[in-house]
Amino acid sequence: METKTRLLAAAEQLFDLNGFTATGMDRLTQAAGMSTRTLYKHAGNKTALMAAVLAERDRRFMRTFKGVESVDGVFAALETWMREEGARGCLFLRALGETGGNIPEVRAAVLAQKEAFRRRLAEILATELGERTGARLTDEVLVLYEGATAAAVYRGPAAVAAARRAAAILVADADAGQRP
Repeated sequence: METKTRLLAAAEQLFDLNGFTATGMDRLTQAAGMSTRTLYKHAGNKTALMAAVLAERDRRFMRTFKGVESVDGVFAALETWMREEGARGCLFLRALGETGGNIPEVRAAVLAQKEAFRRRLAEILATELGERTGARLTDEVLVLYEGATAAAVYRGPAAVAAARRAAAILVADADAGQRP
């Protein structure tokens, strides 16, 4: 495994399990199996490393939605993600919360990820329900998705199942033309 890839994988795991603030550079060098000098050569600084980890996680996360064409498929992808990655909440929102939104690189990475996911969700809804109806439901389904991600920390898969059922009701109502 190449040095940068190894560093990003180790950093993501530590950030995800322990938080960004609690993870020091010494701990990162140990987990990545490299010297401090090598870490700084490949990461620059902790802020740059945080942004790089978020960018890599976003690439992996968005790949889970390739080929998804329905709201039900969105929640199925979330279930798969949580089974493979764990249910510890959204790493992007945790990064924003831990930094108070005061680190521009981290804030930019989080906002870019959230907007890209919203656009992808809008595409999926437009495919399933048509552009107008899909556009009307995007924010509702997004809130269900984000809520399920957060609630799964303490409720487990039941949170995703509940959000999936609620989304199915929204889609069925919209499809039947009954949405207020």
